[in-house]
Amino acid sequence: MKYVTEYRDAALVKGVIEEIRRTVTRPWTIMEICGGQTHSIVRHGIDQLLPPEIELVHGPGCPVCVTPLELIDKALEIASQPNVIFCSYGDMLRVPGSGHDLFSVKAQGGDVRVVYSPLDAVTLAQKNPDKQVVFFAIGFETTAPPNVMSVLQAQRLGLTNYSVLVSHVRVPPAVKAILGSPHNRVQGFLLAGHVCAIMGYWEYPPLVDEFKIPMAVTGFEPLDIVQGILTAVQLLEAGKVEVVNAYQRAVTFDGLKPAQATIDKVFMECDRTWRGIGMIPMSGWCLRPEFDQFNAEKRFNVGDIQTKESPLCIAGQILQGLKKPHDCSAFGKECTTENPLGATMVSSEGACAAYYKYK
Repeated sequence: MKYVTEYRDAALVKGVIEEIRRTVTRPWTIMEICGGQTHSIVRHGIDQLLPPEIELVHGPGCPVCVTPLELIDKALEIASQPNVIFCSYGDMLRVPGSGHDLFSVKAQGGDVRVVYSPLDAVTLAQKNPDKQVVFFAIGFETTAPPNVMSVLQAQRLGLTNYSVLVSHVRVPPAVKAILGSPHNRVQGFLLAGHVCAIMGYWEYPPLVDEFKIPMAVTGFEPLDIVQGILTAVQLLEAGKVEVVNAYQRAVTFDGLKPAQATIDKVFMECDRTWRGIGMIPMSGWCLRPEFDQFNAEKRFNVGDIQTKESPLCIAGQILQGLKKPHDCSAFGKECTTENPLGATMVSSEGACAAYYKYK
């Protein structure tokens, strides 16, 4: 398939890695921001093929992983109520809350369903007018357009039994928080290509100017990733501080303006707590007041939720690039994909799950 097979060509990948080897002259620490990139890196052994001067650290770009614990507990409370059909993507059913997960709610008789699109949840609301249908709207900028479209579709259909539990987060504030930390060790960034496909990369030049760190917009296939790494290394070695688009077949500077306008119509920026990291100002999206009738938190009055994280889990440090999964004392012991302590071991984009599966 075009744009797939050629980007998985081992000979081309090895050629770019050799170019990296010829280019690098000193140690560099580069963060890939996206969990999908992390899995591709570990799955294909890219981190082991790179010259020893290049260290890749893994960022918080896994939407399941950073969904705050209090929102998981709110989801559990809502899903446990009678006459509720709670809809979510599959990964979210296994993310542990303070005490249990959505699979446990389902096992106890709750109507918890896996959907493949928020519009599937809207259809369920149409077919079940006697039920309250709630969709767990999580994700980064990538999944925001379909999620807001579900709200607009429910409004158009006049549905009064559809609502969304919103846990959207935004990448640029997270990048700023990482770079602004006194413990930061990241010297260059690989930006998430799918986020930039929607939003463009116009938000990043101010961050590059502020923190003097180069960034490369990067895709997800092996060749995409090594080309992104090569771009970042070339910028670092030359002392250039700029954003370079190494994923031009999918990303433009401005992004998809119609999608951005639709998001702005339904969502507004808000403070958001990231699981394991804490509150990052204006790093999330929430529903505008004019869409309050679709706000599941207000509909079900779940504002007062107390949470408790596992004391063994170091997911927050992993998500900030400060530690690797194998640095955790519980990794592969108390914490496995079958019995996860934290979301980074659950999600298909989680760093711990990648290390556990492939390493």
